[in-house]
Amino acid sequence: MGFTELLLISLGLSMDAFAVAVCKGLKTRKITAGKAALIALFFGGFQAIMPLLGWFLGSRFEEYITDFDHWIAFALLLIIGGNMIFEAVKGNEEEMSSDLKIKELFALAIATSIDALAVGITFAFLKANILFSVITIGITTFILSLVGVFVGHKFGAKYKNKAEIAGGVILIAIGLKILLEHLGIISF
Repeated sequence: MGFTELLLISLGLSMDAFAVAVCKGLKTRKITAGKAALIALFFGGFQAIMPLLGWFLGSRFEEYITDFDHWIAFALLLIIGGNMIFEAVKGNEEEMSSDLKIKELFALAIATSIDALAVGITFAFLKANILFSVITIGITTFILSLVGVFVGHKFGAKYKNKAEIAGGVILIAIGLKILLEHLGIISF
């Protein structure tokens, strides 16, 4: 997997966190750099930890599923991306408080990074450089979440659904590329 693919995966995974950060920015009365950084740190940190956990899980079971790992990667990315698109189109808004609570940030960070766990499993099958991958995903999510808080505070939830749809499409496209490469239909 090349850097461009990793960056696209990072962007795709970051869209949920970006969307929630936009909502936190929208709902928080007074945004400071410290509050924004705390939100971004939670989201970026969990987006980095979850693929690492997934990679450990995938590495343990790799020998049993090597023959069909590309189908698993495709299915996971299709489900994750499809769910992101479905949630954005459905337009179900989550109610969030205007205060920053550590318990809430913890729950939101886990909720927005579950898909990264599945991607980490995929990384194990693809023999990706996990350290570089988790650093890239964490930094990308941190930056986008930081921007999201300020964007949400300034512009509201206008672009939330579009960001989630874009993230879903990116993950599905990457899953399809992985499948087609492993089947020998395309090569990059």
